[in-house]
Amino acid sequence: MNLPFAHGGPVAQAQLKACPQDFQVVECMHVTPEGEGEHLWLEIEKTSWNTEDVAMWLAKSARVHRLSVGYSGLKDKHAVTRQWFSLHLPGKADPNFDWPEGVRLVQAVRHRRKLNRGTHRANRFVIRATEFQGDTVALESRLAAVAAQGIPNYFGEQRFGRGAGNLVRGREWLTGGEAPRKKALRSIWLSAVRSDLFNQVLAERVRRGVWNRVLEGDILQPEGSRGLFSADDDAESAARVIRAEVHPTAPMPGVAGMASSGPCWQLEQQILAPSQAVIDGLCREGVDEIRRATRLPVQDLQWSWLQEREGEHCLELAFKLPAGAFATTLMAELVTTPESSA
Repeated sequence: MNLPFAHGGPVAQAQLKACPQDFQVVECMHVTPEGEGEHLWLEIEKTSWNTEDVAMWLAKSARVHRLSVGYSGLKDKHAVTRQWFSLHLPGKADPNFDWPEGVRLVQAVRHRRKLNRGTHRANRFVIRATEFQGDTVALESRLAAVAAQGIPNYFGEQRFGRGAGNLVRGREWLTGGEAPRKKALRSIWLSAVRSDLFNQVLAERVRRGVWNRVLEGDILQPEGSRGLFSADDDAESAARVIRAEVHPTAPMPGVAGMASSGPCWQLEQQILAPSQAVIDGLCREGVDEIRRATRLPVQDLQWSWLQEREGEHCLELAFKLPAGAFATTLMAELVTTPESSA
């Protein structure tokens, strides 16, 4: 699905992830380990490793079950990323790890609880776009617009698997096709399907210019909160959305939850109606509908120009995004890449 841009589309070309060091991510935790307890929390810097592969290595090295290893979120493989893991070690001393290439321990601290998914609230990124070709003035103007207005909160293509395979197989399964053979695939396929449906609704809001504006009947979400409320219940909702205090939302379908109404509901139904059989399948699987903000604020956005070899420019960006947001959606508003062109 070709997703519409909010700011007019890319204004330059560049290469992303030419090497892992071009894409750096640091997890921002809001929990501080207490220094004692049955769980050993490990802050680890990994290069060219999947999060799950690190978790499996930790379990094997510490001689514990994989379920005794926790982490908050998945991080890119083709990158340098820093994130936390936990090991449940009741009555056991800290293991002596022989760290493999590409994995480095930053710190180890005991805590009383396991690290669960979704514990961290944000990620800090440093991204370098190399082999930059384009108008630097236009690019900086686009960056200023992004900093001021945010971007559509699309799910990135990595959510859908290679060649969107998880999305395709998930839709086939939910409409009567073959079910996933592994339990882990079930959640991956369900997530891909729901994320795609959300993207479809958000894309229509972008086309209509209301991804960052209130529609009558909207369900809104305060910035930095997971709570929801009806726009119709707040006379100041339109002004609050403009000030980015609250954000419009769109559904990730499933068993009916807090529903929009009026023009907002009509827009959502218009887009989702062709996928009703898929949504019925989600309901049969017992997936609850949730809502996700349509606008993604880009916090602390800074940029600089680095000189590459032979006089080429390199754009370096530093910014912070809430957990669950995709840095690739930001880059798509700025530059095209060889991969996206293909």
